[in-house]
Amino acid sequence: MIYFVTGTDTDCGKTFISAALLNRAKKQGRATLGLKPIASGCEKTENGLRNSDALSLMSQSTIELDYAAVNPVSFEPAIAPHIAASQTGIDISPESILNRLSGVLEGRDDSELCIIEGAGGWRLTLGEGHFLSEVVQQLSVPVILVVGVKLGCLNHAVLTQEAIEADGLKIAGWVANIVDGDTRCLEENLASLQSLMSGPCLGVVPHLQDLSIETAAAYLDIDSLI
Repeated sequence: MIYFVTGTDTDCGKTFISAALLNRAKKQGRATLGLKPIASGCEKTENGLRNSDALSLMSQSTIELDYAAVNPVSFEPAIAPHIAASQTGIDISPESILNRLSGVLEGRDDSELCIIEGAGGWRLTLGEGHFLSEVVQQLSVPVILVVGVKLGCLNHAVLTQEAIEADGLKIAGWVANIVDGDTRCLEENLASLQSLMSGPCLGVVPHLQDLSIETAAAYLDIDSLI
């Protein structure tokens, strides 16, 4: 099954949770594949630009692909992708992104867990009035929402959920990732999320000091995905 992972903001832990979801599925014996269509903030290597998020997803993927297939659009500066694209003359229109993904996604087996991780939040701009969310609409895949639990997360979560559903897409599940370990009234905030979100909660990942993917995976329940 193919899912798109988005988040309430840039630093909510999308990659961390995406990798943990893949790890959980891998431990269940399922084939896994993580994709990062667009990435900024890449490092120059002898093999070309490499992004740490994409490499993290690859580390939890049992289906081996070339790096360019996992992360087809990469930019060195850690800036908004549409600005980097404008500076480099690279086409990141929805049609271009779909074309880059089509070969990889074609023929995927429903028994596999394939995760496409977005960049930024739901309305990541691609320039010229277009958004990455348009790609998800064209793919018509369910969405997993990562909520970075901190002050203000309830507003961010509800607004993101409303935008996803207004685009005609289903939220297959959401994950509460506690990015601020000092969040006040944590239990009350989690209870509020439970009442406000439309999809099932796939887990509450505590504020982890070691940021271990394997540790985070233990807090997730991928069987609840819809």
